[in-house]
Order: sequence, then C-alpha cells, then structure tokens
Amino acid sequence: MIKIGMLIADRYEILDKVGNGGMSDVYKAKDQKLNRLVAIKVLKQEFSENANFVSKFRVEAQAAAGLMHPNIVNVYDVGEEKGIYYIVMELVDGITLKKYIESKGRLNEQEAVTIAIQVAMGLEAAHRNHIIHRDIKPQNIIISKEGKVKVTDFGIAKIATSNTITSNVMGSVHYTSPEQARGGYSDAKSDIYSLGITLFEMLTGRVPYTGETTVAIAIKHIQEPMPSPRQYVHDLPYSIEQIVMKCCEKSPDKRYQNISELVADLKHSMIDPDGDFVTRFSVDDLGATRAVTAEDRKTIKEAAEAAAAAAGAAGADAVSAEASSDRRDRRGGQSEDQDDGGDVIYDEYLDDEENHRTERMTAIISVAAAIVIGLVIIFFAANRIGLIGGGSTGEEAVETTKMPNVIGKTEQAASEALRAANLIPDVVYETTDSYDPGYVIAASEVEGSKVQTGTIVTITVSMNDGVMVPLVLEMEEEKAVETLESAGFTARVETDYSEDVEEGIVMTQTPDGNTKAQKGSEVTITVSLGPDLEGKVEMISLVDLSETQAKLLLEQMGLRMGRVTPVVTYDHNQVGIVLSQTVGEGVYVDRGTAIDVEVGSQMTYSYTASINKPSANDGSQGADYEDGTIVHIVVKTVSGQVLLETDTATFPFEGTRYTGISDSAGVVTLSWNYTYQEEVEVEVEQGNTQEPAEEENTGDTEEGGEGEGEEEPTPPTPTTTTKIIERSEPRSVTRTITFTPEY
Repeated sequence: MIKIGMLIADRYEILDKVGNGGMSDVYKAKDQKLNRLVAIKVLKQEFSENANFVSKFRVEAQAAAGLMHPNIVNVYDVGEEKGIYYIVMELVDGITLKKYIESKGRLNEQEAVTIAIQVAMGLEAAHRNHIIHRDIKPQNIIISKEGKVKVTDFGIAKIATSNTITSNVMGSVHYTSPEQARGGYSDAKSDIYSLGITLFEMLTGRVPYTGETTVAIAIKHIQEPMPSPRQYVHDLPYSIEQIVMKCCEKSPDKRYQNISELVADLKHSMIDPDGDFVTRFSVDDLGATRAVTAEDRKTIKEAAEAAAAAAGAAGADAVSAEASSDRRDRRGGQSEDQDDGGDVIYDEYLDDEENHRTERMTAIISVAAAIVIGLVIIFFAANRIGLIGGGSTGEEAVETTKMPNVIGKTEQAASEALRAANLIPDVVYETTDSYDPGYVIAASEVEGSKVQTGTIVTITVSMNDGVMVPLVLEMEEEKAVETLESAGFTARVETDYSEDVEEGIVMTQTPDGNTKAQKGSEVTITVSLGPDLEGKVEMISLVDLSETQAKLLLEQMGLRMGRVTPVVTYDHNQVGIVLSQTVGEGVYVDRGTAIDVEVGSQMTYSYTASINKPSANDGSQGADYEDGTIVHIVVKTVSGQVLLETDTATFPFEGTRYTGISDSAGVVTLSWNYTYQEEVEVEVEQGNTQEPAEEENTGDTEEGGEGEGEEEPTPPTPTTTTKIIERSEPRSVTRTITFTPEY
C-alpha cells in the first residue's frame, strides 16, 4: 500500500495523494535524483494482480513514454516495485477541462476552439507515433494555471479497452465513438469523434447523449442522429457547428480522415467563423464514382505487393511488373507514379489484354491475402488452446488458469468457482422452460481450457419468467438490502470511496434496477464510504481575515495560497480582507491544494495628460491667451496630490501616464502673464520760449520807486499728449478632469 513519505525505486518520495480513477491512484512525489516534483500513477491492486493487464500496461506505458509534446502530459518513467506498478509523469498544476466547464457553465467559441486546437495538436503528435488514445474526454484534459492545455493517460485507455475490464472502470461512455460502442476496431478517427463530443460540451455545457444506463447512451451513439450544438447555442458560428458535426459523423469515413485536417479547419474558423469552408460528405458522395489519384494507386500497389510477398506469390510481382511495363509503353515511357495528370480516371477503353492482366493480378492478390489471414487465424487459435507458445518470446509469461466446470451448477456455486480460479463472473439471464431456474446453462469459456487470469467469464443462468429487480440506487445500505431481500434476491454488499455520494448510500447495483433476474439470484450493490480522507484537510473559512493572515493559516494547515484576485470595494474596512474563497468551509481537500481567494481592493485610477491651450471655451481670460506665451501647468487630485507641475509654450501638451491614483477626479490649472499696450493722455508743462529783454537801470521813479519799463516772466502753459504704455496682468483658468478607473 502506498503511504505518504515512502520511497519508490529509491528515488521517488511520495508527498501526497492528489487524485484517483477507475484503474489507478495518483500521487504527488519528488524525484530525489533530478530534484523535481512529479506525478506518479499507481495501478490499483485488482489490476496489479492481473498478469495479462500488467504485461500490456508495460508495453503501452513505455510507448507513451516516447511521446514528448507541449500538449501532452509527458511520461518520464515506468516501473514496478514489490507488486506496485507505476508510471512517473509530468506534474501539471491546474484543473481538468471537466471542472473548468462546470465552473463556467459553457465556454465561448474562441476559448473552446483554442483548447480544441491544443488537444488536437497533442493527438496529432501521438498519431504520428502510432499511438491512439481511445479515451478522449474532458476528464483527461488538464488546463494548467498558465493556460497550457495538456492531454493525459495516453496508452492507458488502449490497454483497458483491449482487456476484459468492465465499463464502469473505463472512461465515460458519453464520449465513446460508435465503433467503440459496438466493440469494433477503433483508430485515430475514434479520437476525432471523442474530441468532437468534447468540443460540443465546451460550447454547450452539456453532452449530446444522455440516458439512464451506459448501454442506453452507447446505443444512442450508434443509432441516434447527432444533435447540432446550435440547438443549445443559437448564435454559434456556422463553421464551428460544421466542424463539430463532421467530427461526430457515425461513419468514420465521413469524419476528418486525420487530425491535421481538423487542426486546419479549427484554425480557419478563428479567422472566418461564419465561413462555409468545412467539407461534409453526403451518402451520395460516398457512393459516387471518384477519380483515383496517383497516391491512391501507389497505396494499392504497395499493399498488393506486401500481400503477395507474404504468401510467397512470386508470380504476382511478375504480372505486376509486366502490367506496369505495358502501361509505361502506352504512356511513352512514363511510369504511372510520375503521371503529370495527377488524378487518373480509369476508362472503359482499355484493351482486353490489359483487362485480363488486371484480373489475374487481382485474383493472385486476393488469394495471397486470404492465405495470410488464414495463417494468422490458425496461429492465434493454436496459441489460445496451448498448442504453440511454449518457447521463449522474450516477454514476461502470461499467467493462465484452468476454466472450471460451471455448467449445471447454481449461479452462486458457479460464481464462487470462477472467483476461486481468479476469474471474474459476469451473469446474464435467459428465459427458458427447458431448464430449472437458477442453474448455469452456458459459459463463454470452454471447461478445461487455459484462460488468462482476470478474464471476465460470462455465464448464462436459466430463469422462467424472472422477477423485476428493485431499483435501490441512492438508498441507505440497510434499506437497500432489506428491499432486495424482500423481493427474493440475495444482496452482496461492496464498498468504495466517492467524492460525490454520501457515506452509506448505494452508488451502483448489478443487475440494474427495473430489469428482470432470477428470483433468489445475487444482486451486488456498491455502498459509498464517502470521500477518501487519507491525506486530506478540512477547509475552514478565510473570510474576514487579512490576506497575510489567510496565507499563514493555509501554510499551517498544509495548504497554500493560490490565485489572489483583487475585487474593488468601496468599504475601506474591507481593503486587504478576504471576501471569498474557492473551496468552502467544511470541504476536504488534499494537502498541498492551492486555495484561490478574492481580496478587497480600493479602486484606483489612471490619468494620461493631454492638455490643450487656454481658449475662449475657458471664459474671457482664456480668450486673452496668445500663442507662444509660456503657461504654468499644475494638475492636482481633489485631495490635493500634485500629479504634474511644469511650464510650456507648446500645445497640446502631452504628458506621461499616472497610475494608482486614489481619487476619481482632479483639476488642471493654467496660469500665464497677459501683456498688452495702452494709450494714455499725460499733461506736459510748457514755459515762455522767448528770452526776456534787458532791463534799463533808470533808477527809482518818482511814484513807487519802481523803474519804468520792467516786465514780469511768462508762466508755463499746461498741455496734454498721448503716450503708449505696456502693461502685464496675470491670467488663470481652471478645468475639472475625470480619471480612468483601473480594473
């Protein structure tokens, strides 16, 4: 059993359990040798004990380890230690596409197509290496925190589908192709179908087919027409709808023939979403006469030569060479592979001799192919019954067991005998009056033959008319057992962990409810044990804690702070406080899980200065501004923070960008000196411009003592004149500005 802290292969230290699936459990580990974190997928015990499964597991896992691509979860190592079979893979920090779709309801077209392109590019790399996934679904697609899309579980699905594993262990039937649902051959076009279903779910938020049982859903994949995603998203672009419909054609021949064609159309749809460029095939198209290209002829020729060589049909090459030579002669020496025409249409005017050669060659090829197929069938049949295969093959021997005798035994006795032989019983019922009810009348394996351990053996049990099996899903265990026993059945209780079903509640039952089974037969129910809490932590509320407090508390619990999303709040008391968290209180999560939170943040604003010169729009003072005058500019927020203060005479003035402003508005003040000239009248004093005459000294007069002939000076005459005076006055205008919110 894997325990936290144990060391695998003296190299990988198990740190935590991070997930589980139908076939394996996934652990986070540290590669001590390379000092890096990795993911280790460990096979569950029931598969580790199946030698046939383990043998194929090794081969497929090693093949997947050869894949290195940015859109694939890379496999680093494969190994086994003390019965523990494991795969060491790249550790991707992110969520599955399934959870991402559930969190958003549905994705927009651009996001869905972008994800589909990345998935398709990963598949393209795998298909080039002859590796088919066979279980493409949103659960096997991971989106990292950096937005990188990666496909996981390459090679694992192929092992599971080629082995005898029940459908409830395998991936969801909602994404399986019709050929897989039939149990037939599946190839790269099966992956294209599953990717189409996944794209449908991304676009619509739902899968195209649902049903009460996996069988019902599988039948819908085979029989029911594919619904258009436009039924659920009415404004879906035309090209994207056509891409989905072409991927999900029932016939593989009508789908994209390779993943590269799909990638090309997906990329085209991002440029021309409503374009009519997706080529669809109708039934008439498939049955119509088509031109055979040189590439087609080359492929046919190579296949024919290979079949002829395998059967030792030496004559086939001679006939083929003769026919080719004859055709070259007809074309003037040009071989058919070098035909300039590209497409070649066979017409009805070939002469009889060439037709005979073609018929002979076709007959020889057909016989050769039949011989090869016959030899292959004989070989596998002989190997199956043990006639050959005793020698060393260089691979690990497959463990087998002897098929016990179950015919004529009761259902319970036959099931116990199969389990004792390390085989898995699968009971089906057949209504018949020829046998007593409750006894085995047929088995899928022959008594005494060698059968690989872990194989599912189907036994057919007779019943008369049968009894309806009660539906006990979602019942408590005690009530379910009581209901089954009251209806005349024996209840066999199994348990398993579940993240979704409450402890003590029935999750599955076999046979299904509301189907008929032999009265007294065994009905197996699986009861939930609730979540597997080993290595898990119960989440507490982080709301109302500061971001720092929340981070410290998470670290103490063995968790870590994930993405912190600021959310604008107008309550200053909530700035820096956790407002919500992605994982609710009371939910159990794995140690090391990243918890995303939303933290209150004050709204901030930005401002990029672009200031025009003062003008009449600013009032009478603005109208006084003359170009070339130096202006003093001051930009302030309403709370007084100065963002800009400068002088300029060049307008418009383009300033730098200011961010993180706490106020939503501010003012711009423009100041300058206004200079102008004014005419004024001034008084000028003007005196007598004539010089006074010389005085004659005649002495005193007889009267008054004054000399005769003396004159007084002329007084100044006041006058006015015009003078131009230059004046300067301060001018100032103010403008209100609104800053841009930063979200």
